[in-house]
Amino acid sequence: MDRNADKPKEQDAISADLDQNIPKLMSVFAGSSDLILKHWSYGPDYRYRACSVYYNTLVQQDATNYMKLSLQDQEEHEVGPGTEVTLEELRHFFENHGASARKAEIVQDYQTLIEEVSSGRLVILFDGWNKGLSFLAQSVETRQVNEPVNESVVMGPRESTVENLQKNLGLLRMRLKTPKFKIEMVKGGGDTHTAVAYGYLEGTVDGELLAEFKRRMSQIETVEILETSYIEQLIEDSVFSPFPQHRYTERTDMAVAALLDGKIIVLVQGTGGILLCPGLFTEFFQSSEDYYQRTVISTMIRWLRIIAFIIALTLPSIYIALSTFHPELIPTVLLLAILNAREGIPLPAFFEALLMEFFFELMREAGVRLPRPVGSAVSIVGALVIGDAAISAGIASPIMVIVVALTGIASFSLPQYGMAIALRILRFPLMISAAMLGGFGMMICFLFILLHLCKLRSIGQPYLAGMAPLRLRDLRDILMRFPLKTLIRSPRNLHKR
Repeated sequence: MDRNADKPKEQDAISADLDQNIPKLMSVFAGSSDLILKHWSYGPDYRYRACSVYYNTLVQQDATNYMKLSLQDQEEHEVGPGTEVTLEELRHFFENHGASARKAEIVQDYQTLIEEVSSGRLVILFDGWNKGLSFLAQSVETRQVNEPVNESVVMGPRESTVENLQKNLGLLRMRLKTPKFKIEMVKGGGDTHTAVAYGYLEGTVDGELLAEFKRRMSQIETVEILETSYIEQLIEDSVFSPFPQHRYTERTDMAVAALLDGKIIVLVQGTGGILLCPGLFTEFFQSSEDYYQRTVISTMIRWLRIIAFIIALTLPSIYIALSTFHPELIPTVLLLAILNAREGIPLPAFFEALLMEFFFELMREAGVRLPRPVGSAVSIVGALVIGDAAISAGIASPIMVIVVALTGIASFSLPQYGMAIALRILRFPLMISAAMLGGFGMMICFLFILLHLCKLRSIGQPYLAGMAPLRLRDLRDILMRFPLKTLIRSPRNLHKR
């Protein structure tokens, strides 16, 4: 059995004959016009042969220097032509890990060679040596570090992640200068082989949480990974839940704060978003700026977000329930104003709200998809024109336009976009229940949502942790933001729950 297992390895090994290696590579990379096979001659009387293999779309322009650098490493002088270096000297130097001008990795099989070339490295094969040298030569233009687009703040750092994984990890290392910050690398499967990194703070993260996270991450080795959201969908507990179970951030300070709080972060090559695991319900109302402001201001803003959450979720359904089933709960003056505004409206309150919500969601999506210079202008003008036209045509009442506008503004007040999307989804079942049974129907719908939240978990952690089960010590960073010295002296780590 072991003998049969060794046969594929021998077949996949790089041959010492360069003339056998080249046809295999040409067949593997057939149809790739950007693949370069550059042949060299070196050594005394140029009697030794070599070949560089790389993609010219991924490798730096100075790719021709790597062969010369490999030979100059063998010269006695600081700089030399390398024409006296033999294959034996070259092989002995790199197999014994000699100090090289450019760090080179030894490649022993075709599979590794193909992965190295596809990853933007330059591989040199030598005639007479059954191994190759792989150099890091990738040169792809990436976005520079600048201010976060989706998480702008008034106070605090303005450093954002980019699409380069190594650069993002370096930014995190600069903020968290401790060997306890562990980073582990894995690769996605399929044809992408995307580099994925996850990090945690040893001694702070819960051991059971980390073990469960690693178990779930093991499945990405068979799946193509293109973006951080792929990881989220693979490791989340409830796929069909409208509530996000993990948070995203583009801010390095927020990622480091999550590490200090016992979280696990996930980064993917080619995308700038950082996934924070697990994500608890109360954390979606928190912003990095909360800890840069004074306690009273931060607490007030946090309460404002909670009120915005309630408005974004319930305002249309409350209006439908009150105007349809419970008009006696409305003050007389306000009720007369609503009846006067609704005079001549042919649609019931539910269909009126449904129509206006539909148009508002349509304009919101149009503003996102349109080109940036015209997107915001079209959204604002469209909202004004459609709202005014709907009132003039008698399709919607002014009070309904106000309700829908306030609902949309409240949803934009939440710091996490994922939670705002959840509210957009849940708003419609609440409107239907309010139209059918009024306040009683809303109560039934709220109970279903609450039961779902109580059952929901994020990597095994209760989604409502801090509130259910209730722990008073955890409320110091939920309903209020206690003074910073209190939070620092008593860190809120998951493994202490």
